[in-house]
Amino acid sequence: MIDLGVSKLALIAVVALVVVGPERLPKVARMAGNLFGRAQRYMADVKSEVNRQMEIEEFKKFREETTSALKEVENSIGSVAKEASGNLTDQADIFETSFEKPPLDEKEVMRKTKRQGRNSWGVRRAARPLWFKRSSGMRTRIQSGAARMKRFHHAAGK
Repeated sequence: MIDLGVSKLALIAVVALVVVGPERLPKVARMAGNLFGRAQRYMADVKSEVNRQMEIEEFKKFREETTSALKEVENSIGSVAKEASGNLTDQADIFETSFEKPPLDEKEVMRKTKRQGRNSWGVRRAARPLWFKRSSGMRTRIQSGAARMKRFHHAAGK
């Protein structure tokens, strides 16, 4: 980057004052500052885009490495399973019993799916009258945290 000292900046300011004139110097300085800011933002955008592309390339390499390692593990497991299945074919008759769960009967299904009457949380909550909910400070309406912050922040500002 260009090395600008105090003496060089003072020389540039004097030359600009002579060339542009005192009337238009503030406008030119403002425009130069805006252009310099735009250039800096553009360079920052380019730098972040390059970094993002580098991260994407690194991620692709990592993904390829992990998929190749996964395939190697699958192949090794498959080969071990083939060897084990060849050795255990004689012993397979011992483990032919099935371990399936018995089907649920209709009463069991109804018991698991229905609400539990008065003891249900939803039923107990809905059974409270609205006047009680208001007097005890229970929430009757659902409101997001952002909406609640906006509501109370606005009320505190008045």
